[in-house]
Formats: sequence, structure tokens, C-alpha cells
Amino acid sequence: MTGVRGGEGVVPLGVAELGAELGERATLVQFSSAFCQPCRATRRVLADVAAMVPGVAHVEIDAEAALDLVRALGVDKTPTVLVLDAAGREVRRAAGQPRKADVIAALGAAV
Repeated sequence: MTGVRGGEGVVPLGVAELGAELGERATLVQFSSAFCQPCRATRRVLADVAAMVPGVAHVEIDAEAALDLVRALGVDKTPTVLVLDAAGREVRRAAGQPRKADVIAALGAAV
């Protein structure tokens, strides 16, 4: 799935949905929950990658506080990471704790 499904197809994600600006080249969107141990490790990995790659932003969303968005995107577990391109379209998705190398490789599809 790419973006949020709307009446006429797929709508890219943006500030209204994420509550934060998109990265100039790509955005790493992390859905987390409060007591999720893998979410903490995922946060560190994504923050490191975003700091290493110019134009990439990391946005963390509390899944419990954003249930409408979680449902619209079909997020089933935390952590779930979406890789968005510069326009906010989903190009990759992973559930569970990602490895740094996998995140960097997934960014290749977005930039």
C-alpha cells in the first residue's frame, strides 16, 4: 500500500497526517507504542540513518494516539517503519526492528 487510501485512490502522506515536515529527499516514519522495547532500538537506528543521509527526516508516531492513521495505513504491529519518497508516497514498509543496513538499502528506493 502507498499512502492513505482515499476516495479516488492513494493520497501521499504529508504534514497533516504526520504532524511533521517531510524530508527533502525521503522520510522514515516509525509507528511505536509506549512499552515496545524494539521501538526504542528502532528509534536509534532511524535517527542515526536520518543524521547520516542528507535530506532524510525521521518522524515517530505514537500508534495509540493516532489510531485513525494506523487503521488507514494498515499498521498491524509496532514498530512499523514506512519509507516515504520526497512527495510522501510510501515506497517501502517493514514491521519489526530493522537493521541499519536494511534501512539504508530501503532509502535507495525513495531517493
